[in-house]
Amino acid sequence: MRIAIITDAWHPQVNGVVRTLAYTSEQLEAAGHQVLCITPQAFTTYPCPTYPTIRLALFPQKGVGQKLTAFRPNAIHIATEGPLGHAARRLCRQWGLPFTTSLHTQFPEYIRARSPIPVRWSYRYLLHYHNRAVRTFVPTQSMQERLQARGFQNLHIWSRGVDTTLFRPRPKSFLSRARPIMMYLGRVAVEKNIEAFLNLDIPGSKYVVGDGPDLPKLRDHYPDVFFAGQRLGQNLAAYLAAADVFVFPSLTDTFGLVLLEALASGVPVAAFPVTGPLDIVQQGKTGILDTDLRQAIIGALRLNPADCVVFARQHSWQKCTQRFLSLLEPFEEPCWPVAS
Repeated sequence: MRIAIITDAWHPQVNGVVRTLAYTSEQLEAAGHQVLCITPQAFTTYPCPTYPTIRLALFPQKGVGQKLTAFRPNAIHIATEGPLGHAARRLCRQWGLPFTTSLHTQFPEYIRARSPIPVRWSYRYLLHYHNRAVRTFVPTQSMQERLQARGFQNLHIWSRGVDTTLFRPRPKSFLSRARPIMMYLGRVAVEKNIEAFLNLDIPGSKYVVGDGPDLPKLRDHYPDVFFAGQRLGQNLAAYLAAADVFVFPSLTDTFGLVLLEALASGVPVAAFPVTGPLDIVQQGKTGILDTDLRQAIIGALRLNPADCVVFARQHSWQKCTQRFLSLLEPFEEPCWPVAS
């Protein structure tokens, strides 16, 4: 099958959406499918307001149309709601082609954290955007239930996997600061609620691994915290595996791919009992969920890392990609416009 995936989130961004789509594309190609990822890399871009390191495609509709007509896909998946997603959605409706979409983040809550736009307005926009799709993929059951309560239709669960060849138990000696080592890994941005972790009075060392618009401010405000910046590949995996507990303070994530990566590394999770952690963490076995994040950390430190590894190994990208494939809406090849 020829599968087109349209996404406004792509390299060099480092986040769960990009990793999910990259792993999925690799697995699809390994299974013999042809995949075209239409990303901002092929377009003139401009900085995203309030998040300038994210680049968005400028006037991409013509280019998206040319790429689709040249590739002639049998299925189209629109992964994001940015300029590329809108362009592909308009073209699919214009050409009468079915398409699927996915919801990766609690986008309205992210916007509200940065601006006074009411959450209900953003959900109204998302409802209009996604209800035109044949199916919309969401990462967890709790997210599915929350969106259904807001009127979303045709929601199907497409979970996430973990690369256990990269994320695995490694020597704790990689990091030498006072233990226990408590670590946050991910985007350093206001919507991640990182200060709920950094403000805790708790013995040991705090690490923040990742980059984002709030990194300079947090570095200035928390001189006792070790900010490692962006880490990639084996170095990233070594940092994560050297922690004693993974702290996930976010209240707005839909899944939290890094939760699985921490568990695969043998690092128990401490988090709030919210969407994402509720769907992944086995309470009292692979992590502790508590409205008191300090108590969650203390409890997680008592857990058996081996249980975390066993759980994570049940979540392969191959299995997740099979689910993705089953939810696509293949179509007969239409009379495509001539690519120009």
